[in-house]
Amino acid sequence: MMITKAMVIGATGGTGAAITEELVRRGIDTIAFGRSRHKLEQFASRLGNPVHLSVAVGDAMRPDDIASQAGGADVWFHCANVPYHEMSSKLIPLGESVMEAADRLAARVVAIDGIYPYGRRQSNPVTEEHPKAPHTRKGKVRLDFERMLFSKRWKKAKVAIARLPDYYGPTANEASYLGSTLEAIAAGKMAFYIGNMHIPREFVYLPDAAPMIVELAGRDLAYGQNWHIPGAGLIAGRDIVKIAQSASGSAKSVIPLKKLGLSLLGIGLPVMREVVEMLYLTEEPLTLSRDKYEQSIGPVKATPFQEGITSTIRALQKRK
Repeated sequence: MMITKAMVIGATGGTGAAITEELVRRGIDTIAFGRSRHKLEQFASRLGNPVHLSVAVGDAMRPDDIASQAGGADVWFHCANVPYHEMSSKLIPLGESVMEAADRLAARVVAIDGIYPYGRRQSNPVTEEHPKAPHTRKGKVRLDFERMLFSKRWKKAKVAIARLPDYYGPTANEASYLGSTLEAIAAGKMAFYIGNMHIPREFVYLPDAAPMIVELAGRDLAYGQNWHIPGAGLIAGRDIVKIAQSASGSAKSVIPLKKLGLSLLGIGLPVMREVVEMLYLTEEPLTLSRDKYEQSIGPVKATPFQEGITSTIRALQKRK
């Protein structure tokens, strides 16, 4: 199945922007959907206002807004997200809105999600068949989100879930653990790193993830299933910081944030308070298996961390 036209819901977010850029690079007619006309137009301008990119303003919580702007797109990328502290109340209504609109128009949906539904790893690497036994509130909400997406309520829409580990890249922002760390280092400011800086963890570079997700979206066999979008391996926080500081020319402090620090910051920032229950992933990291993707879709893109982090820092500095 070829993608003839695509819509990216949440096109100016971290994953949404990377996927939109990849679709545009491939010459696919693309609708960038989001709430802020200013942000959408700024983003389109940064891409050089390509002729096959159009912007659509609407609220993803309203199925009518999505359906009215879909413009015949046959594949929708659901990249819209909600802040950590609003996940319990807003994540599933948001997903239901997208699916209700997709069901009306018999669209295919690729939903971008993370690894929270697995809970603590029971094997490593983690395959798509790993038990889903979340022990955190956010993990349970994410598992309910998956069940809603694959629900029999949807008669005409088809859906696939692309699961990413923590990610980084020029479009990553405060929605990713590493995004805000690299932004601060690029700006020559003091930075925070969430979790233990000595334990290696998996991170995926968004310019690698986006083409893998677009490849997935163009295959009939992808729908009705979960798919892992793995990173280039494991790297410790101290090594990320070393590469980032070398690329930025800044040696300002990078402070690791663990439970106490996050709890204190959470007094003023509800998002930070919500990170605390997910800290287990920084102490007992899991690695996503690449076997299913490689066997069914094709090779996994894996830019070395040295190259990916350096490119990210330079892109962030250029943007400033």
